[in-house]
Amino acid sequence: MTKRWLLLHGAALAALASALPVRAAAQSTIEWRIDRQELGTALIAFSRQSGRQVLFAPELVRGKTARPLRGRMEPTRALAALLRGSGLHYREANGGTLLIEPARATQSPADPAPAPGGAQTPAPNPTETPAADAAAEPPVQEDIVVVGTAGGGTRRQNAAFAVTSIDSTTAQRLGAQSTAEVLRVVPGVSTESSGGKNGANIFVRGYPSGGDAEYVTLQYEGVPFFPPPTLSFLENTQLIRTDETLGRVEAVRGGTGALFSNGQPGLTVNFVQREGSQKREGLVKLQGTDFGEFRADAVASGPIDSNTTFLVGGFYNVANGIRDPRFEAERGGQISGNIRHDFSRGSVLVFGRYLDDRGQWLLPIPVIQNGDRISAYPGFSAGTGTLLGPDNRFGTRNDGSRIDLGNGRGAQIGNVGFNAEYRLADGLQFRDRFSYLVGRADTFGLVPGGTAPQSAAAFAAGLGGTIRSLNFVTGGAAADPNTQIVQAGQWSVTKRIESYVNDAALEWKYGRNKLTGGIFYTSYSSRDRWNLGNSLLLTAEPNARRLNLVLNDGRVVTRDGYTGGSFFNVNANYSGEDIAGYLVDEWQITDKLRIDAGVRYQNHSVDGRLENNGSTGAAGLDGNPLTLYDNNDAVLNGTFRTIRYRGDAWSWTAGVNYDFTRQVGAFFRYSRGNSFPFFDNLRDGITVAPRVDSYEGGVKVSAGKVSAYVTAFHNDFNGLATTVITNGAPIASIGGASATGVEFEGAVRPVRGLSVTGSATYLDATYRNFFTDGGRTNLSGNTVQRQPRWQWRVTPSYDYDFGNRTKAGAFLTVGYIGRRFSDVQNQQVLPSYYKVDAGITIDVGPVQFAVLGDNLTDTIGLTEGNPRVIGAQGGGAIFARPIVGRSVRFAGTVRF
Repeated sequence: MTKRWLLLHGAALAALASALPVRAAAQSTIEWRIDRQELGTALIAFSRQSGRQVLFAPELVRGKTARPLRGRMEPTRALAALLRGSGLHYREANGGTLLIEPARATQSPADPAPAPGGAQTPAPNPTETPAADAAAEPPVQEDIVVVGTAGGGTRRQNAAFAVTSIDSTTAQRLGAQSTAEVLRVVPGVSTESSGGKNGANIFVRGYPSGGDAEYVTLQYEGVPFFPPPTLSFLENTQLIRTDETLGRVEAVRGGTGALFSNGQPGLTVNFVQREGSQKREGLVKLQGTDFGEFRADAVASGPIDSNTTFLVGGFYNVANGIRDPRFEAERGGQISGNIRHDFSRGSVLVFGRYLDDRGQWLLPIPVIQNGDRISAYPGFSAGTGTLLGPDNRFGTRNDGSRIDLGNGRGAQIGNVGFNAEYRLADGLQFRDRFSYLVGRADTFGLVPGGTAPQSAAAFAAGLGGTIRSLNFVTGGAAADPNTQIVQAGQWSVTKRIESYVNDAALEWKYGRNKLTGGIFYTSYSSRDRWNLGNSLLLTAEPNARRLNLVLNDGRVVTRDGYTGGSFFNVNANYSGEDIAGYLVDEWQITDKLRIDAGVRYQNHSVDGRLENNGSTGAAGLDGNPLTLYDNNDAVLNGTFRTIRYRGDAWSWTAGVNYDFTRQVGAFFRYSRGNSFPFFDNLRDGITVAPRVDSYEGGVKVSAGKVSAYVTAFHNDFNGLATTVITNGAPIASIGGASATGVEFEGAVRPVRGLSVTGSATYLDATYRNFFTDGGRTNLSGNTVQRQPRWQWRVTPSYDYDFGNRTKAGAFLTVGYIGRRFSDVQNQQVLPSYYKVDAGITIDVGPVQFAVLGDNLTDTIGLTEGNPRVIGAQGGGAIFARPIVGRSVRFAGTVRF
């Protein structure tokens, strides 16, 4: 693995108090050390030292200089001193956020600035916090985002691309059991977390994909932690968890994502951690569920010195899981932290985290389908049932290897990195972001085969025989030939992964123009060991039991329940390297009109060494053709082959943003983006490099009581490939697609305390020149799999402040997922469904109590059919994967 990570990049960040949703509960004096500098940079320093979130538009502070601030004083008085003579003042919004606005003509002169090194405490200016105005009208929600930008961030209202910002409160109200569930509120994105807290499927704007998260890049503190967006049995939400250290999540669809970071044309998601402030504070949070989960979170933060702060926190959880396998299937946690140091010409943020967490990999179960009506299979709860159980957890496979399905799916990784900023001269800024990740990401699961539940007698007839004996493996008791049975395999996939990423950029501001050039470099590897197959004959019931079967003609079908060994093995070492350069120019032509354009060149290299598969032959490992359980097993044969790929591509984008008023604007953007084949595609001989042309335009409204973002988009895809493992081998589908849609995201705040937020997506996505089955079947015109035409969610909420640090809140969320297809053939129908969640919170001083209910109506909503079957599954009993059933989560939090 090469270590040329000294090549750099850096894309946009910083233009505002990027980060700390940490709220100061009361005013306390702080020792300030802020040098004379650009006002925007000074406000960022104020936010970091105070722990207060400050929101401002870049054009408001452009060309303004803040005087030096030294001495001890309260934060609001210090802010007033910073703004002196700028023509600006601040307004405190709900939650303690400080909004920077133009001063009114009637505003009194600002407080005098303290003398350097002094300890002056300026007298408060009542016009700085117009409480009467704030009470009359809810504050404008002016989210500042940094992902997808070329430098210090931008006000969301000014962004010429589609972006969603999710704060920590919203993330908590989602009651997310997996990291992917946080993205449910992002329009244009379909998430399926029915596979458990790991192994989610994420789809973006009609991009064709067979699963995982093929066109999704995850970042931590603005830098990707594992650059391949997805590998088979590894999507990147598996490598990170959300907890109380999370500050916010930013998600950019399309647009500028094709230029920055690793050049993702689909969805780029940035997880921003909270940071410490000059006030010591912390929290402890305990959670439990009605299905027996226990989780503990803790966070502590504060100053190290007047220029340095820290934050450390994490969680630990343990549970059997909502789909109870009758053993502890979920256990683990994460610890993370950061240290920030500010100095006169810049700052350094050093961060790190360690994740060791696993959970059951939830897979299709038996259900009953009658057209668009789905019901539970007899004796099997659609919301809480699982085939996994104590009797099939352990096994010794035909090749002698042992397996424990209790290892589930998860990750054990360490991740460290830093963000550095340095002002070389007035208007000239250098930024660098670095990340290193190493560890393992393993998957163990009980994967159903292609045949729906049937009687044991029917199964024997399918083998051309009748039953001589049918017995339970454990205990040896005889079973009824009419017992309903299924086959499911003990699959194992282990990965040892490592990655270096470095992003560096040089930004030059002159007048109304900002030019940014950067270099992105990454080196990554994966050592894969797969053993797929190992089918067991099981009872079709929750916590299924193993069966042994012998036919009347003397053929022995099973050994300890195994009906077969491996059908596909992988022993491979892969390594990859990407280097890219980009140049972006942003020009504020007038106060209302801004344009930007940029170009990126990327070179992609992959090498690998793989062991080939052979076969045991018709007689099997024991040389006896009458023992069916080991005939024609796949085995690694000791011969090897190599893969080598070299490719490059240009990406570019151009956008224009026009603000009719400060509250109403519009944008239009064109982008050409590229992706490249990664390890698994190249192993299967797929070398196509996807190319995406995107057109998008939108209208943005951000007023006191209403905010709305409407984006229309059209995407053309070429050279795209999807792969599913079916009938013992990867089956590839290659071609293109076209997608047109409209995304909506907004909020209405009619009166204080009451808000209604929502998002919706309309999508018309179809395959074009798309072939499967080795090019024999043309699927052009079919709907892109797993993505509905309509999906929406709406959340009314009400918060009431009783005074004396006591308040309460309640919310209700109704979500809708439209009808769609599980397969590229459009023969496995996934019916539409509604999902209802709700919650209440009560705050009494530093203590909060919360109750969150998920899927309160216990809806059976399918997220996939049976990917082991090509084409229709028919009606009646089928295999499919539903969302989890109704659950309730209880939480208690103490802040100090």
